[in-house]
Amino acid sequence: MFTISQEQKHYHTYILTDEEAKSQIEVVPERGGIITRWRINDREILYLDEERYADPTKTVRGGVPILFPICGNLPYDTFNYQGESYKLVQHGFGRRIPWKVRETNNSNCASITITLESDQETLRVYPFEFAVSYTYELRGNSVKISQTYTNNSEVEMPFSAGFHPYFQIGDKQKLEVEIPGTEYTDNLSKATIKFSGEFDYQKDEIDAAFTSITANSTSFSDRDRQKKVTIKYSDLFSTLVFWTVKGKNFICVEPWSAPRNGINTGEQIMIVKPGTSCKADVEMICEQI
Repeated sequence: MFTISQEQKHYHTYILTDEEAKSQIEVVPERGGIITRWRINDREILYLDEERYADPTKTVRGGVPILFPICGNLPYDTFNYQGESYKLVQHGFGRRIPWKVRETNNSNCASITITLESDQETLRVYPFEFAVSYTYELRGNSVKISQTYTNNSEVEMPFSAGFHPYFQIGDKQKLEVEIPGTEYTDNLSKATIKFSGEFDYQKDEIDAAFTSITANSTSFSDRDRQKKVTIKYSDLFSTLVFWTVKGKNFICVEPWSAPRNGINTGEQIMIVKPGTSCKADVEMICEQI
């Protein structure tokens, strides 16, 4: 049986539950449409910095933040378009502003559909009229995010989108990471580094962007917590970013549709024609090992 309930916590929270699988996610539309929690058999799959989450002036470190209409940061936070400059903060505004709930459903899964539409504030920093719709579906040990990006402007709309999931992990030295790429760009040093399946977790920060991925899935196995997480994604997503910091019990494995600054360079950027939409999916699956 699938159930959907609502609860006032720090923010108004929708709780989606698969009773048979004993799995659950929590979605907070007003806090950037974020998934804050994912539990299976009362075990937390995601990391959440509760202090930052409770402070509406700060971005959330935890859960599954939404990245739209850019992924990563831009030089001087500036988007240049047709001779004009616009200020777009890191990862865009999608994770910073409220989303609206369009519908919920608990027939063959527990799902919630949330929407974000352009307004005067978004047009000030991103000069396109748009409508974005995400449906979060919980079924068993799987969370699927079905996305629709619609261009309501009279001109072509460039954008990138992605997700920044924070996975709670145990001993990083017991992680086995499978990323479909042989090299990555280190965002700190800007060097290109060969990848053989291992990272140096003694570094203060790892920020690795794989821009030439060869498959539509990635995974990691956490031997300490005896779980494996697989992320599947549609062809829209061309980049994977692996990020973590020393001393924190999380890793981020992030599917992006374009690399940093793609909206300025055009690299792997998505272009949606006026009056049309594009669709994409991301699915996260957690298994015991």
